[in-house]
Amino acid sequence: MSDEPMQYCGVNHVALVCRDMAETVDFYQNVLEMPLVKTLDLPGGRGQHFFFDCGEGATVAFFWFPNAPPAAPGVASMHPDYRTVGSQTAHASMNHLAISVPLEKFDEYARRLRDKGVELRVLNHEDTEAHGNDKVTEQTWIRSMYFRDPNGIHMELAALTRAWRPDDVKHDPVDAQGRKTPLARHATA
Repeated sequence: MSDEPMQYCGVNHVALVCRDMAETVDFYQNVLEMPLVKTLDLPGGRGQHFFFDCGEGATVAFFWFPNAPPAAPGVASMHPDYRTVGSQTAHASMNHLAISVPLEKFDEYARRLRDKGVELRVLNHEDTEAHGNDKVTEQTWIRSMYFRDPNGIHMELAALTRAWRPDDVKHDPVDAQGRKTPLARHATA
C-alpha cells in the first residue's frame, strides 16, 4: 500500500434526471452553449442518458426515464422560493450544480444568459457573508450567478477570484445533532 494520497482529476460528470430530454438538450446546448458529446438509449426502452461538455474533461449528464416521478421542490431539490423558505434540501438530494467559468468572462456570460432570457441572481461571496452581495471587494473569494434550468434544477456558474488558502478551512463540522466536532487539521508541506 502506498503512503501517497489518492489523486483526483476533477469532476468526471454529475448525473441528473430531466423531465424532457429535448428541452434539456436545447437549454444546455443552445443557451448554456455546452456541446452535447454523448447520447445513449437505455436498453429495453428504459430511457436515455445524454452528456454535455462543461470543460476540462468534465460533463453534466442527464437521464430521462419514461416513468420518473415529478420533481419535489423543497424536498429533493431547492425550493423555488428559497429566499423565503431557505435553501435547504433533503438528505441525499442535490441542492445545486455549480460549474466553473473563467473570472475574466463572468460578466460577459451573465449578460449573454440574460440576453437569452435566463433570469439570474448574481452574488459575490465573502468570508463574512454567507449569502453574498452585489459588490466585488478585496474580500470576495468567488463570484456566482444562479438560475434554474428547464427541469427546475438550481444551477450556479462560478468563478474563483483567488486560490485557496490555509485559512479558508477554519470551521469545525457539526454532527447529526448539531454539536461541533473538532476537525483534524493536518499540516501541509
